[in-house]
Amino acid sequence: MTDTITLNLSESVRLDPDCMTRLYNQLGERGAEDVIGRAVEELAVRLAHCTRLHCAGDFEGLRKSARSVAAIADQVGMSKLATVARNAADLIEVGDDIALDAVLARLMRIGEFSLTAVWDLQHMTV
Repeated sequence: MTDTITLNLSESVRLDPDCMTRLYNQLGERGAEDVIGRAVEELAVRLAHCTRLHCAGDFEGLRKSARSVAAIADQVGMSKLATVARNAADLIEVGDDIALDAVLARLMRIGEFSLTAVWDLQHMTV
């Protein structure tokens, strides 16, 4: 008899409130929302691009794309997403394909949760 274990692949994400406050203080409401909106759009595009590059076996392109995800995520306070993206880039340099597969799956989950968190934050009524 074989036991089956189901893993819960849900992780909580938290946007860095200090980063958000800095953006709003520096750029004003409209400017901050514009920067955040463009960052969310760019992150969605780059995360999808990471998946395509991985499927195509373009590891150099994937490394660059993961680093850009990290930079954009840092800019708007998505520290967990940035960390996971840097982990993926580091694993490409090391050449650990199995760990890379796992981290890329996590990157996509964290990316989705992070983008949803920003979307929800932008659509909250005050």
